Amino acid sequence: MPRKRFAAAEDLYHYELISDAQISPDGRHVIYVVQRVDKKTEKRYSNLWLAATTGGQPHQFTYGNQSDSSPRWSPDGQTIAFLSNRGSEQQPQIYLIPFNGGEARPLTDLKGTFAGFAWSPDGKRLACQFRCLDKEALEREADKQKKELGVVSRRITRLLYKFNGLGYLPDERWHIWTIDARTGKGVQLTDSPSHDDTQPAWSPDGRWLVFVSNRADDPDTAFDEVDLYVIPATGGELRPLHTPIGQIHSPRFSPDGQWIAYIGRVGGRESYWHNMSLWVVPFHGGSEQNLSGPHDIYAAPATLNDMGGPMGSPPTWSKDSQHLYFQNSRHGQVMLYRINRDGTDLQPVITGLGTVGTFTFDRQQEKLAYLWGQMDEPYQLKVHDVGRGRDRQLTHLNQKLHREIQWGQWQEAWVKSQGEYTIQGWIFTPPNFDPTQQYPALIIIHGGPLAQYGYNFMHEFHFLAAQGYIVTFCNPRGGWGYGQAHAGSISHRWGTDDYTDLMAWADHIASLPYVDANRMGVAGGSYGGYMTNWIIGHTDRFKVAITERSVSNLISMFGSSDSNWLFQTWWSDHNPWEKVEEYWDQSPLKYIGSAKTPTMVIHSEQDFRCDKEQGEQVYVALKRLGVETEFILFPAENHELSRSGRTDRRIARLHHIHRWFNKYLA
Repeated sequence: MPRKRFAAAEDLYHYELISDAQISPDGRHVIYVVQRVDKKTEKRYSNLWLAATTGGQPHQFTYGNQSDSSPRWSPDGQTIAFLSNRGSEQQPQIYLIPFNGGEARPLTDLKGTFAGFAWSPDGKRLACQFRCLDKEALEREADKQKKELGVVSRRITRLLYKFNGLGYLPDERWHIWTIDARTGKGVQLTDSPSHDDTQPAWSPDGRWLVFVSNRADDPDTAFDEVDLYVIPATGGELRPLHTPIGQIHSPRFSPDGQWIAYIGRVGGRESYWHNMSLWVVPFHGGSEQNLSGPHDIYAAPATLNDMGGPMGSPPTWSKDSQHLYFQNSRHGQVMLYRINRDGTDLQPVITGLGTVGTFTFDRQQEKLAYLWGQMDEPYQLKVHDVGRGRDRQLTHLNQKLHREIQWGQWQEAWVKSQGEYTIQGWIFTPPNFDPTQQYPALIIIHGGPLAQYGYNFMHEFHFLAAQGYIVTFCNPRGGWGYGQAHAGSISHRWGTDDYTDLMAWADHIASLPYVDANRMGVAGGSYGGYMTNWIIGHTDRFKVAITERSVSNLISMFGSSDSNWLFQTWWSDHNPWEKVEEYWDQSPLKYIGSAKTPTMVIHSEQDFRCDKEQGEQVYVALKRLGVETEFILFPAENHELSRSGRTDRRIARLHHIHRWFNKYLA
């Protein structure tokens, strides 16, 4: 038997990642997306695959070096609609392919961007969220010389004018369209020049569409005034379904047409840390109800990973319109729950030490297809027999790769922090771990802070453990998954309870007999980078640090982030020129003068979430202080480098991290 090897950074080239699993109406098959990386070109390609719910070997359904995504079954199960860029790499269109065999054909020929679509109940139309190209962009596409010269200038009038990973936002807005499923003819139903209309969903009789929109005079300054609207599917007047102030997404009609369910957060900008909850509102008018709110749970996926991201599904109604199924993030898990329409009788459906991703039911709700992620394996496809309560795993992606590797072990720990408060965390040990020896230890801090670490696959953690480190991570106060009070604990007071919790976790790790307390490192990205910057300015207990895509100066963060002034609400009720001390007191840069810890700074040049100037300030400050430091910049990458960046750059990042830790901890 060949000797097993340890996990390597280069394994990222070999992973196949699954997403967007959709069960057929008759419950006999599941269509899903598998993404792969072409090492030669560094491009990602994806195709559709098909698995029978009775088991057997899945088979590839579409072929070619393109990106096929978002498969959706027609109501009769005979046709699959999907997005593909096979006709033009830069312009995906909706394609149709017969389930029983035949070539895919393009349905649409639109210039712009699709962001989701859904079949009408009768299968004759599709409702789409679509954004046309700007007039200037169309002119450049039509003129070869203009296209070669590129953008001459940008005229910006919006407050929110850029977005991480997308760049500068176009003038055109998202609107609701319907597409004839036979001819491909499109009809635009909404056309406001200053409002985005998103996430359309059909009524069961096909007469109405519900969608999400912020119709404030200036949505950028009133970002929390989001509401639900309904419009006749043939076009006409909008009718608002008034809901409480707060964020809203994923509306869905009940099968009897009387209710609309949605996921939302109640409260204005001061309530950004409140739970996402499951709500229902009567279609014909009346008071809304928060079904999950009394249970103090977060009704959406929040568990981080670096192999596909949290995968959410909209709430799903039972056939009789009396129950709803939804995801629930709790203590590192993402579970599937069912709740009565009146908010009582909350029951688990899929639970365990893992995370439920995309889920869909067949028409009779006898079978449930869902993605399931775990600590030691990226998402796989499973099917749940509702009547028998049994699960069957349909895919075994990356099995050959994982059989080659010798993995370390992990364990959960609950640690006391200030007073009697306890925090949850996990400890990875290296392969060939010997408890009689002492190892260097790493504490990795998650971003957000409104997120959670937990039972999801983190290749980076396995890679670092394979280099001989005890890799640890926890969920300090300020994140989701532990109740609303836990999440709101650091509102307007970053660097307080979160720092206390992290130091309690560090004390616990240092006390373990197999950890060398003199060889401990700390690292984190985004908010985790903020906390790393905060830590090196408040203690020198760590031998080495790495801060990534970090926040360092809340004053200059104002206006430089794609979220612009919205982050202000996380730190203060005032603008920085009104109460500058509130920002400065929570800024790690204020305390950087005390830093002595050798610190690597990693940032991406196209990071629009935390501008690279945030990392630059830390690097220059450490240089001026004479603290050992390096600045690693990645061109053409954004805030998501570690999760979805170009694979060679993700690998280079891991090697830089390993090199820096090894320099001080080996």
